[in-house]
Amino acid sequence: MSQISRRKALKLLAGLGATGLVAACGDDSDPGSGEQVSDNPVRIGLIAPQTGGYKPIGQEIINGFQLYLEQNNNLLGGHPVDLLVRDEGETAASGKAALDSLLKENVVALTGVVNSDVMLGIKETVEEARVPLIGSNASPSTLQSVVYIWRTSYVNDEPGRALGPYVASRVPANGKVGMIAPDYPGGADAIDGFRRSFGISDRRIADPVIWTKFSTNPGRNTYANDIDRLLDRDPDAIYCFFAGASAVQFIKQLYAAGYRKQIYAPGFLTEGSVLNELKPQEAEGIMTALTYSADLNNAANRRFASAYRKKHGASPTTYAVASYDAAQVLHKGIRIAGPNPTPQKLNLALGKIGQIDSPRGPWQFNQPRTPQQKWYLRRVQRDGQVLSNVLINELATLG
Repeated sequence: MSQISRRKALKLLAGLGATGLVAACGDDSDPGSGEQVSDNPVRIGLIAPQTGGYKPIGQEIINGFQLYLEQNNNLLGGHPVDLLVRDEGETAASGKAALDSLLKENVVALTGVVNSDVMLGIKETVEEARVPLIGSNASPSTLQSVVYIWRTSYVNDEPGRALGPYVASRVPANGKVGMIAPDYPGGADAIDGFRRSFGISDRRIADPVIWTKFSTNPGRNTYANDIDRLLDRDPDAIYCFFAGASAVQFIKQLYAAGYRKQIYAPGFLTEGSVLNELKPQEAEGIMTALTYSADLNNAANRRFASAYRKKHGASPTTYAVASYDAAQVLHKGIRIAGPNPTPQKLNLALGKIGQIDSPRGPWQFNQPRTPQQKWYLRRVQRDGQVLSNVLINELATLG
């Protein structure tokens, strides 16, 4: 059935009260099945990097959101969707320009945003515009007291908080953990969460953190001097925070420097296209904490991961899942907001959506507008000839 004929059929059947027939018209997995379809489209603005070092992450965010739309016949809450995508770029200024462009388009909601600097840079503009932003990645811990900003990812210090106790249980009492991260809000949060949950006064993490220059496009020797300083301390394990191209270069340069002991990190270190760029000997055994693993065994993930692999020829990532869930959040919110949703009505509705049946497992928003959810421990290992993040066990429930 075509999209147009489906809409007409749904309207007609809804008017006749033919609930069973309406349900029969759609797939049971279609969130739009059984609800009346409006002729009034809604505009959604998606901010994601389409250039620069974070482009692969941006593409995952776009992929996740678009997959939900495709599974829902391009409907959210019964409304056809006009999705407007703008390039976040690499800086707070480019992210702000993307936001300003979308606000001129009278969008009912915004989503996306990868860089923590961008999220902090657009906070006041979003709040003043009174347009809800369902962020699907960046979530700095300093982003507080917001009314119109929601996040389907996690607070940036939570990966470290989830991983800290596990690492503390694995490092000998007389051992030492070296810590290294880029000097920007995301790196600071990752280190702070880890130190607090490991035990901030624990002598095993007493050495000062090595802060690297923040870069989304590092060279082959960008981290060499910092890694030398780190290895001079002879750590028994390393905790680090890098993502995308930075993660690839850091891991390669750490291996080239001769380090062969355990690496722990938030899951972005080995997420997405990163493992495609590494040799098995460089990445095998890395342990990470994240809210998602592509091999999670639940009904929602089986449907999602299968559809994602079929469409993109690759396993989905946490970035795609968070964006997929952002679309789910908007679907529920727009439906609750009624036949004529406005940004303000939608924002009120977001507080009423309840539990999300996510590929990562069920979750719901807490009071600070971030998910209460499970965190998982993953290990990089070979799956045939391919490197994969394999689920080991649960670490914690945070949020």
